[in-house]
Amino acid sequence: MSEMDELKSSVSRRDFLKIAGVAGATIGAGGALGGLIAACGGTEETTTTAAAGTTTTAAAGETTTTAAGGETTTSVSAGVEEGREVKIGFVTPLTGPISNFGIPDKYCVDRASKAFGDGWVCGDGKKHKVTIVVQDSTSDSQRASQVAGDLINNDKVDILTAASTPDTVSPVAEQAEAAGTPCITNDCPWQPYIGSRGTHELTQVFKWTYHTFWGLEDVQATFLDMWGQLSTNKQVAAMFPNDADGNAWLPGWEPVWGPAGLTPTIPSQFQQGTEDFSSQLGDFKKNGCEIGMGVFVPPDFTTFWKQAAQQGWKPKAGTYAKALLFPQSVESIGVDIANGLTTEVWWTPAHPFKSAFLGGETCQQFADGFTAAGNGQWTQPLLHFIVFEMAADTLKRATSVDDKEAILAAIKTTKLETIGGLIDFTEPVVGATPPFKVGPCHITENVYKTPLVGGQWRKGAKYPMELTVVSNAACPNSGIAVQDKIKEYGAA
Repeated sequence: MSEMDELKSSVSRRDFLKIAGVAGATIGAGGALGGLIAACGGTEETTTTAAAGTTTTAAAGETTTTAAGGETTTSVSAGVEEGREVKIGFVTPLTGPISNFGIPDKYCVDRASKAFGDGWVCGDGKKHKVTIVVQDSTSDSQRASQVAGDLINNDKVDILTAASTPDTVSPVAEQAEAAGTPCITNDCPWQPYIGSRGTHELTQVFKWTYHTFWGLEDVQATFLDMWGQLSTNKQVAAMFPNDADGNAWLPGWEPVWGPAGLTPTIPSQFQQGTEDFSSQLGDFKKNGCEIGMGVFVPPDFTTFWKQAAQQGWKPKAGTYAKALLFPQSVESIGVDIANGLTTEVWWTPAHPFKSAFLGGETCQQFADGFTAAGNGQWTQPLLHFIVFEMAADTLKRATSVDDKEAILAAIKTTKLETIGGLIDFTEPVVGATPPFKVGPCHITENVYKTPLVGGQWRKGAKYPMELTVVSNAACPNSGIAVQDKIKEYGAA
């Protein structure tokens, strides 16, 4: 059974109408990451001379033993009692069709491991060795569910984490909820995170699973603002695939077109792997569409956009989700015809945020570290580091690492500065009923929204293509600066 068939079997079209969300995913090459990354703890030994043959206890965590010959050995654990090993499980697509999302995750895990150091003092006052156990979902929902179960049942993780699209996040969250395991996730728009599970109602509340990311309302506010900066005839060429993303975006945009003064041309939903878009492009040319938008996996968009160039359709704005998130996928289109395309932007080095977990490290410093480690140009999924920032803060405040309820209580009261901005689950819940609040907020009990802006790909000085922020309409008070106004496609 295909992934779409499986999804249809559990989520009906009516459910998709309720969800009205987005599912960020992409196709691309990826690397691999080993299974265990540990931050080890230990004790220091110092030797002094004394005349007695006794054993005494000095400061907390320090024991002095004096042998008959007068040699004294003191074991020191920095004045803090040693606790048991704590495990954090992490599920990510390191290989397979959406592996571009997992590209920065090795760096994120490495940075978290180093930050945990030789042990982490938790809310119980003890210093615990922290181990991050990584599992590759292989970009498959069933595999994500399976390895999440393995982390819970075999590795006995204390906190489960995951990132990278509903294909990864939703099955992991479902396993955690069923098993009663505290779970922190990122990088899945909030509507499918909530609406693809349980009763499929956006108002439902889960006990064990907490999430950070934006929603479709933020995408819409961003796209509309970018298009509004240009003079167009408001004729929109909208492309939606016959998959989870398309089935969510299509009904989600239906109530937006009219009030925004836009007239869409919406062909039938296309199948992934389509090789000929002549019919759709013919309709767009016939109707004089000056705005192009939609959701694509990168290979399909490459085919579509090259055919658009060949057949002479050149809109004033080309705004496409998912396919244009990563520099690698943009460059594969071709620099000349990719220049000026626009997309949603979750994170950049220019974001004005600092990581409390990393001692105040800025987004720019975090991105520079990624590049200095040999990983090349920064990429948006560096935002995934939020799950480790939240896990570290949770452990620091949890009164017992052996009590899942104590860990959960700490997650639910998170108020933390991260590389994605302030995450504040202590804020009042805004509520998951339309119209949804645009911008960062505690939208549901289980979700705190991170900011979303709009960006335009332009020929770069350091890299072939570089992203310029051209809209912060969805989060004007976030401190994220607009770097330039949008330019017509082809004129950027």
